[in-house]
Order: sequence, then C-alpha cells, then structure tokens
Amino acid sequence: MIFAGLFHGREMLHTAFLRQLIISCATLLTCALCAAQEGEPQMNLARVELHAGMYRITAQVAATPRQREVGLMYRQQMPDHEGMLFVFDVPGVQCFWMKNTQLPLTAAFIADDGQIVNLADMRPQTEDSHCSDEPVRYVLEMNQGWFAKRGFKRGTRLSGPPFTRP
Repeated sequence: MIFAGLFHGREMLHTAFLRQLIISCATLLTCALCAAQEGEPQMNLARVELHAGMYRITAQVAATPRQREVGLMYRQQMPDHEGMLFVFDVPGVQCFWMKNTQLPLTAAFIADDGQIVNLADMRPQTEDSHCSDEPVRYVLEMNQGWFAKRGFKRGTRLSGPPFTRP
C-alpha cells in the first residue's frame, strides 16, 4: 500500500513536471516567434471598409494589445485610400507616438458614433505623444494630410461596421 502511494505520488510529480516543461517550451516558442517578427510590418490584419463622405477607406484593424503596439511600425509605404483602425475595448484618452514608424501620419480620434473628435499630424520616428481630446474607442491612422486634403475636421462623421449611429 505504501509502495503504491509512493508510485502514485512520483507519477503525479512526473506529470506536473512534464506539464510545466510543455508550458515553458510553448512560452519560449511564442517569444521566439515574436522576436522573429520584430522589425516586420503588420500586413495581414483583418480589414474593414469605412466611408468618409464619398471616400472609401480600407483599414487594417489593430484590435489586440500586440497589434495596437506594433501598429504601422516598419511600414515603408501605404496606399492613399488605406489606413489602420485601432480598436480599444472601452473608450479612454488614447495617446500615440511614432517610434519605428517611417511614414508621416495623421491620427483621427473617433467617438463610438464615428464622429472625429480631433486630428493629430504625427512626424515619423518621434516619441512625441499625440492624444485624443476626449475618451474614444477608435483611432484611424492615415497618410498625413489625407483628412485635410478632403476638408475633414473635428465633427466629420465616418461610417462603417464599427461605428454606431446616434
């Protein structure tokens, strides 16, 4: 009886050790994959079609913390009608910088109903903070000047799947 108990206890320790070893290996593999992707632009995120007046925008959606952290870093170019929509779980004052970002961008801070709260032009390769004037859930980054060239400013309303109508 004592021998059976020792064997069972040893088996439990072995199982726990193997479980911890598998978790450690999975964590190391995940870290290695992240490190391998460091310095690489995100090109294959899900996309959503947005509209601003008569203009169509194809936006990649950065919805996870990692996707939002990388954003448009390392991107060498971006077509004129494309951008990146950052989606946060809850509205808050959102702040952005341009570390490792080589394109000049304009960030549109957007309320849940699609209304632009404020715009911020951002210079490449800087760590200056650009924040929303009010709590928002969405931020749309486009090539710098895209909004200005079309006359879009605070109060302009965008439409598309993520935005609710009042």
